[in-house]
Amino acid sequence: MGIGILSTGSYLPKLEVGNEEVAERVGVTAEWIERKTQIKSRRYAADHEATSDLAIKAAERALEQAGLGPEQIDHIIVSTSTGDFPQPPTAHLVQHGLGAYGAACFDVNVVCSGFVYALALAHSLVTVNPAARILVIGADVYSRILDFTDRRTAILFADGAGAAVVGTVPDPYGIIATDLAGRGDAHHLIRVEAGGSRRPASAATVAEGAHYFKMDGRGVRDFVAEHVPPALIALTDRAGVDIGAVDHFVPHQANGVMLGEVVERTGLGAAQTHRTLTRYGNVGSASVPVALDEAHRTGALRTGDLVLLAGFGGGMSIGATLLNWGTQP
Repeated sequence: MGIGILSTGSYLPKLEVGNEEVAERVGVTAEWIERKTQIKSRRYAADHEATSDLAIKAAERALEQAGLGPEQIDHIIVSTSTGDFPQPPTAHLVQHGLGAYGAACFDVNVVCSGFVYALALAHSLVTVNPAARILVIGADVYSRILDFTDRRTAILFADGAGAAVVGTVPDPYGIIATDLAGRGDAHHLIRVEAGGSRRPASAATVAEGAHYFKMDGRGVRDFVAEHVPPALIALTDRAGVDIGAVDHFVPHQANGVMLGEVVERTGLGAAQTHRTLTRYGNVGSASVPVALDEAHRTGALRTGDLVLLAGFGGGMSIGATLLNWGTQP
């Protein structure tokens, strides 16, 4: 048996926020936002919604598609950098919301690469217990940590959640190869400076705006251009697959212009690149699973298709997985 994705699910909050509203808040034009990012709108969580609420709804849809009850899940892995609280782990709140009390739970925080990292962990767990069913969720609520005086970040980020159930699938389907990489020397490019043990939250840090998300946009773009295409090519080479044979590219939805550059530099022009950022913006760790769920539910993914997932973000980090698509257990 192989190990692969049995089902997918996603949830986007109901509140749709267009470029006009964001442009007015940050002091630019709607045309400028779309030209720089290709984003036209995004979703923001309602006041009563936290990351776990979005994650639960995405998980419920993945479980329904798989025909599984929450009691049949062995592990819950939640990838988020905007958890409900510093502790307890958001995964345990998701477990409680689902009633999946037989599952071991934990969070991972690799920012926008996190879903692919969590998928790799799920693969390992099924390797040692082939009967296991793993619920992998990427969820973020970035609207709560955006500084709307910073146009570099406020125009990009939004809220959402995506999920997948991982388990055994018939050969030759499932995960073919995975690569994970970290570059801590570039950790300063994406950050939230206060609220941790180095700079605990205080009136001073809030007044300073140190609790907001910050990003060196130019530095991130240069990092992605230099490191992501070679990482994807190396992964497919190791798997014995020509990059031109990839049928579907499901990347982190960072910025539409940046995605076009990655596709060109990597030689993925023949693949169908799945983009959700025009409607949903950059939803952090949820980007890859939300785009994957949309591709799956619209029927774009067919059994035997080669699917390349790619996450990249804070840390800095890169995660990529190549799958032979086939969801039947």
